[in-house]
Amino acid sequence: NLTELADIIDDALDAACARNHFPRPNIALEPGRAIVARAGVTLYRVLSIKHIDGGRTYVTVDGGMGDNARVALYGANYEVVIANRHPCGPQMTATVAGRYCEAGDVLATDIRLPADLRPGEVLAVPCTGAYHHSLASSYNSVGRPPIIAVRDGRARQLIRRETTDDLLARDIGN
Repeated sequence: NLTELADIIDDALDAACARNHFPRPNIALEPGRAIVARAGVTLYRVLSIKHIDGGRTYVTVDGGMGDNARVALYGANYEVVIANRHPCGPQMTATVAGRYCEAGDVLATDIRLPADLRPGEVLAVPCTGAYHHSLASSYNSVGRPPIIAVRDGRARQLIRRETTDDLLARDIGN
């Protein structure tokens, strides 16, 4: 509740300034996650599924630590669900890994996904609106993904996908 939070901060600031005979400063608070986190959903296409005998199942997707650094940087936890169909059958426990082939390129562990998941299907990672895109990088020279707004069944592009030409535009050569 942003109004309640603002009142608490305002009261505490007033009291501290009065107690310390300090002039009341103007403050601004950037509430980031409270405003946009739930609004963002990241979609990934399944590239491959690898079942290790007696071990884990890895689902590799077309993104990863380059577009979602929060898992590697601070251990953020995300849910992952299949987005292109409603699963009805058996499930498996899987680790969703990125495309970058790095030890830290894991988007989620111990996620329940359909046992019949196939390459080409779409996985959704909800609650990625805050910081997800702003922390994205062109890691391994992979361009950043687009941002698409969806409302009332209509989609519009807000930020276009970064292209190879975009990545090479900064290269001044010899």
